[in-house]
Amino acid sequence: MSTYMPKAGEISRKWYVIDAADKPLGRVAAAAAHILRGKHKVTFAPHADCGDHVIIINADKAILTGKKLEDKYYRYHTGWFGGLKEVQYKSLMANNPEKAMMLAIKGMLPGSSLGRTQLTRVRIYKGAEHAHAAQQPEVWEL
Repeated sequence: MSTYMPKAGEISRKWYVIDAADKPLGRVAAAAAHILRGKHKVTFAPHADCGDHVIIINADKAILTGKKLEDKYYRYHTGWFGGLKEVQYKSLMANNPEKAMMLAIKGMLPGSSLGRTQLTRVRIYKGAEHAHAAQQPEVWEL
């Protein structure tokens, strides 16, 4: 028996919905990264892009456990001298919870062009409504 190698034309992509309400942010991000990579499929190959599409709803209702709201910071550098910026997760979750979820998912995907391609298939919404009903997404239970 030979090893199966998925080809780009043979990969079928499904759509999944994850509800993040009252669930830890990291658990939701880990489940989304698992689906985006395609690790739930029998035909998974680490070098091929065989993942599915993910819709995350209620991102504003995701929780951070412990004292992470006060202690955790998102840091980035502008490229200029003294350009280190930091945003506390308390304000990040209040103002832009989609970005907090996207950063968590991005950190769980490969840092290569494969991971950047997989990240384009995630859609994150603050509320419970999404615009992808035509794709008939299935509910993914955590």
